[in-house]
Amino acid sequence: MPVPALADRVPAQLFIVGSALVQYVGAAIAVAAFAAIEPASVAWWRVATGAVVLMAWRRPWRDGLTRRDLAASLVFGVVLTALNSTFYEAIARLPLGTAVSLEFLGPVAVAVIRGRGWAPRVAAALAFAGVASIGGLGLDLSDPDTLVGVAWILAAAAMWAGYILLGQKIASTRSGITNLALGCAFGALVYAPVLGPGAMPALTSPRLFVIVVAVGLLSTVLPYSLEALAMARLSAPTFALFTAMLPATSAVVGAVMLRQTPGVGEVLGLVLISVAVWIASRPEPTG
Repeated sequence: MPVPALADRVPAQLFIVGSALVQYVGAAIAVAAFAAIEPASVAWWRVATGAVVLMAWRRPWRDGLTRRDLAASLVFGVVLTALNSTFYEAIARLPLGTAVSLEFLGPVAVAVIRGRGWAPRVAAALAFAGVASIGGLGLDLSDPDTLVGVAWILAAAAMWAGYILLGQKIASTRSGITNLALGCAFGALVYAPVLGPGAMPALTSPRLFVIVVAVGLLSTVLPYSLEALAMARLSAPTFALFTAMLPATSAVVGAVMLRQTPGVGEVLGLVLISVAVWIASRPEPTG
């Protein structure tokens, strides 16, 4: 049976669940490399691996790209690599589920700023309550390392907001996966002088090399491909509902793979932020 026909027989919702699972499994695997490689340099490997695979697959040089197209992808790649680097620095210091929940402040902020009516305001209030619950009840903010982790994840949230805005602008002109391929390539090249030296231990250890390549495949190549398959077949409200499940998915992966059991405050905050994400992601009524 041809691959496209087989993909059509798989429920689109499973692609979203699969995307979330492999993405956060990749993040949990990345944590295993942090003892030998700086988190930001593991993120560089993720982007570089994604660049190699996606460029070979999409071959964007055949698309007749203009200088403006390349410049847009360059900026996108810089933001994408910063997003991955700040996120990995955060999960080196914070539980995975907590970090992902706080990172979703970026998409919620974009939806709130752009939205109209009551929904964005409710989403903002719920997200703020979720952050207060995580920060006030779930995390020990007297720990300097935890504070640094919170700072990194807030930076990641800001980068995610920029990633969304840039990605949406570029999506009207070409394939999202083609843009991701170019962005990964530019990001890997731009950050190579800064993050590349710290990534070198992976070239002298077969175990580390397998880990960083697996991280690139699981956290970049596979989830974005699965999302692309799902988005073509799911309605916007259904996609929004499954997007809201991502913080919970990350918490489950963190508990199973990293033995990070969330406390009451973290669970409450995760739920509040998930509801905020669902409200903020729903399409606005027309008419």
